Amino acid sequence: MTEPVGERLEDLEKAVRRAAEVIVMLRKERESLQAKLAAGEADRAELQRLRHERKEMLGQINAMLKEMEKLDL
Repeated sequence: MTEPVGERLEDLEKAVRRAAEVIVMLRKERESLQAKLAAGEADRAELQRLRHERKEMLGQINAMLKEMEKLDL
């Protein structure tokens, strides 16, 4: 038949405790993922900076090579 009210209440309390544990676990996981995301964004910014620096250096090298070609003439 139906469970007594006391047993049903106990089952509900257990379910609430399990849900609270899952919430804590999910919050920790979310914090970890947010930290990884922040690190990835920092890496992406550094990569973009390095690409820009490389582009500038290539421009400077090309300018130097053109000047050297002029001197050889």
